[in-house]
Amino acid sequence: MAKQNVAEQFVDILVRAGVERLYGVVGDSLNPVVDAVRRNSAIDWVHVRHEETAAFAAGAEAQITGKLTACAGSCGPGNLHLINGLYDAHRSMAPVLALASQIPSSEIGLGYFQETHPDRLFTECSHYCELISSPQQMPRLLQSAIQHAVGQSGVSVVSLPGDIASEAAPDKPVETALVTSRPTVRPGDAEIDQLVDLIDRARRVTLFCGSGTAGAHAEVMEFAEKIKSPVGHALRGKEWIQYDNPYDVGMSGLLGYGAAYEATHECDLLILLGTDFPYNAFLPDDVKIAQVDVRPERLGRRSKLDLAVWGDVRETLRCLTPRVKPKENRRFLDKMLKKHADALEGVVKAYTRKVEKHVPIHPEYVASVLDELAAEDAVFTVDTGMCNVWAARYITPNGRRRVIGSFSHGSMANALPMAIGAQFTDRERQVVSMSGDGGFSMLMGDFLTLVQYDLPVKVVLFNNSSLGMVELEMLVAGLPSYGTTNKNPDFSAVARACGAYGVRVEKPKDLPGALKAAFKHKGPALVDIVTDPNALSIPPKISSDMVTGFALSASKIVLDGGVGRMLQMARSNIRNVPRP
Repeated sequence: MAKQNVAEQFVDILVRAGVERLYGVVGDSLNPVVDAVRRNSAIDWVHVRHEETAAFAAGAEAQITGKLTACAGSCGPGNLHLINGLYDAHRSMAPVLALASQIPSSEIGLGYFQETHPDRLFTECSHYCELISSPQQMPRLLQSAIQHAVGQSGVSVVSLPGDIASEAAPDKPVETALVTSRPTVRPGDAEIDQLVDLIDRARRVTLFCGSGTAGAHAEVMEFAEKIKSPVGHALRGKEWIQYDNPYDVGMSGLLGYGAAYEATHECDLLILLGTDFPYNAFLPDDVKIAQVDVRPERLGRRSKLDLAVWGDVRETLRCLTPRVKPKENRRFLDKMLKKHADALEGVVKAYTRKVEKHVPIHPEYVASVLDELAAEDAVFTVDTGMCNVWAARYITPNGRRRVIGSFSHGSMANALPMAIGAQFTDRERQVVSMSGDGGFSMLMGDFLTLVQYDLPVKVVLFNNSSLGMVELEMLVAGLPSYGTTNKNPDFSAVARACGAYGVRVEKPKDLPGALKAAFKHKGPALVDIVTDPNALSIPPKISSDMVTGFALSASKIVLDGGVGRMLQMARSNIRNVPRP
């Protein structure tokens, strides 16, 4: 039996850790690893057109599966392209292992061709970032990188010189056990006792939920019922907490709607569950606040806390709910439910009035039709910008659908690459990329990746021929829009030229049929929809404190339009609320 080299051993360890694909672009220093992948039937090489796409795709796959994923870039410029997608994965708590291959080890530090220092460059977007300097070091270093990524839910980066990858591996490598899943974290009894006391003394309690409530839907509902609490959510909490929720009062923040803002400000105890909600201008400063989070470094960094609780949301609620006293008075809950329904009633007409005749097409209408026609277990990947608004307002969660985007990092061009990673996890599951024309055209080359692998991703392109969010930011700041206009081709023709299904929609009456035909098509498809560039948006609450930085613009951008089927849910939730 031929002796293994370091690259082969590296790939074997990835396979043992559960990695099924390595996304990247081949080249020079990376070639030994790519060749090792070629000869290992347990792992596939996914050839993308840009390394940024590789990192976004790996991050999306990790978010869908919860398992370790991997991407790679060759030395210098190759692995530098990974950095934006790695930032996004790291801030989304996606366990990703990135291989940043390096120049020959004997040349490091001597200004060699394409020399960079990945072990320095990637430190801010990773939990672990180290250089492999010998074959003997590699197995232990890679094991540590894997355990950092999995254990801390984020990125690890390993830098491997091409010459070391080609060297013979140690004769008898130690196959140490690998950590590939995370434990649950239960708070201490003292913290539970303090939280019970806060809740029992409060008359009006509101829950505000983030992505940390994943897997805890039943526990949140049971808790809300016992203490008669309205339940609001951040954007990343929407898919986990809004569905089957009779206590739902909508979403707060720049893309918010409904009564979540009022519920968080009119309570006397606000409990933040698994959320690192970044916009403290939307959080109250005159009510008691308790926060529960599995990441202790996030406790109290957005608002002043009366109690910080370190633990998983699900485990915390399992300990907490049996111990709190049930509340009998529903007055606050019913008041917030009614406010929520009234708020939705007030804006829903904006997208229902004569939209079937409005040209250019209302983007709200596109999103609402998409929501109706998409599969019940569809995965939506969402471009940053106005597409975030449409997903937040119109895509209805049900416990089976997923909605992922660059919600923490806020990068352009994320939707198409994320759709690639999501589709590789299950070719039979419907994956829809909600792309803006700006984001799509930025990494449009990887539409060819869909064609190359015959991935049945459906790209729904909201084409308003502008960088809409940026243009509106300028206008709100009192600046004339400049440099925001896109001169676009017929993207459907581009799709057809690439060998995919493509159709262009300019009239509202043609939209449902076009989407149905694209969804029915077996391979990749693109629906280029010409949308109204003048769609504006207003969040549920604007204060002078919000008029800073990004909030200055986005506070006046978030669409003053409809909210689709959320109105129906709100109506059903207030069925038993006393009417004046």
